Amino acid sequence: MNKISDLIQEVSVEQIETHIRRLEGIRHPVFVPEALEHAADYIRDTLQSYGLELIPHQFTEDGKPYRNIIGLHRGTAHPEKQIIVIAHFDTVAISPGADDNASGVAAMLELARVFQRRRFEKSLLFVGVNLEEQKVDGEQGSPVVRGSRALAKTAQEEGWEIEGVINFETIAYAGDDILQHTPANFPLKIPEVGNFIAVIGNEHSVGMVQGYARAIEAHQIHLPCLPIVVPGNGEILPDTRRSDHAPFWDIGAPAIMLTNTANFRTPHYHQPSDTLETLNLPFAAAVCRAGAALLCEMARIEGS
Repeated sequence: MNKISDLIQEVSVEQIETHIRRLEGIRHPVFVPEALEHAADYIRDTLQSYGLELIPHQFTEDGKPYRNIIGLHRGTAHPEKQIIVIAHFDTVAISPGADDNASGVAAMLELARVFQRRRFEKSLLFVGVNLEEQKVDGEQGSPVVRGSRALAKTAQEEGWEIEGVINFETIAYAGDDILQHTPANFPLKIPEVGNFIAVIGNEHSVGMVQGYARAIEAHQIHLPCLPIVVPGNGEILPDTRRSDHAPFWDIGAPAIMLTNTANFRTPHYHQPSDTLETLNLPFAAAVCRAGAALLCEMARIEGS
């Protein structure tokens, strides 16, 4: 336990800030495609600098090629068993996307850095996924999440042994003076203060939801947490499917989304005002630390 507690303290607010600063700016496949590619390059180069093995993953949408960026930290005892850490790096057409979702990418990259010199029994995949924000006409309730849908399809076709997926999605807007809203007809009481991280899983992911909450308590991380478990694959609560974990629910893999609830909390959601200056970086670091502790348990860090 002490080994994990020591490790999670290495999560750096400054490193998270650096990644957000480097990524901030409109990253859109139609309006600013060069910025989208620059973000992909930055994620690739950063993961490679941490010694991860890069795995190419391309997919095609509307006749154009796109890429997800995958860095593999290979397990020592059971490398075939995988825990995936994902965050999307694209934005809508008008927003610089500091919270949505440079913050999630920053957490994913920071975990790759903190873990780089550790050995785990199982493999860890750190993935920047593309085209989460791009909708298709007629799709109700959630984005198409094209990059993660393509990744989940590959995983299913190739028979990947996925033991869990952690999706970092909008994790840096929070505070004791922020008003929290509740989705319409949502069956769970939501706190009225936006100072917590929501941990959303489906019935197949209960263990991960509970594990994240347990990690916060076990390692005394100052992070209010709201665990939410939805029936089935979230079909009756479409707001819980609005990110890159949903395609993994659909193929039967355990997956959780870590989120500040996006438009139910932040007035900057999908707006030009979604900038670094609005964010609570110590909060994002706490979300990252709890994720690190959960990953250590799931992937079985050696020597603990």
